[in-house]
Amino acid sequence: MNRTGARAVALGAVAVLGLVIGCGQSVGQPRATGDHSHPLGRSDIPWSGSPSPFDASVKLADKRRVAMYYLRGKGLYVQDYSPSAKGWSKPAVVYKTRTDACQGITLKAKDGTVAAFGDFGPYCADGEPPTESVAAVAVGPLTKWAKHLTKDFDGWEKIVVAPGGKKVTFSRGSDTLRWTKAAGFPAAA
Repeated sequence: MNRTGARAVALGAVAVLGLVIGCGQSVGQPRATGDHSHPLGRSDIPWSGSPSPFDASVKLADKRRVAMYYLRGKGLYVQDYSPSAKGWSKPAVVYKTRTDACQGITLKAKDGTVAAFGDFGPYCADGEPPTESVAAVAVGPLTKWAKHLTKDFDGWEKIVVAPGGKKVTFSRGSDTLRWTKAAGFPAAA
């Protein structure tokens, strides 16, 4: 290789190295978006046992975490933890409702996809079944949650996140709801 070719290869390598170092992060790692200096919120619904079913969290393979919790008369909230910032994001509403929380929150994570469900109803605190079941999925920076509301339904029981995180299935008995990375949730009927 001549001197000009060797110089071009060296400059190219330095430019690539500079971009990687300048980003402050290795390739393939999600970057923390937004302010991650907030305390982790907790449900304000009284619970005598431990842990409370109204608080849930899950850890992702890249060391990020997601926490969800119910707030009375407000709905379902989410925060994500950034290991690089060593803090939690500002609480964000996933689903707004004034009805009672029911049955707790379920969270699952696989291959960068996080899925959750929560249930609500006007008399859940009195033992009545839910009338609102919300399924939610987020990918990547976890700042936007796709949501699907099923009304007058007894709530989802299980979440399966497919390998690669490209498909999520929510189920209860023979009832299923699918989310795909390509198409999201199906349109409401």
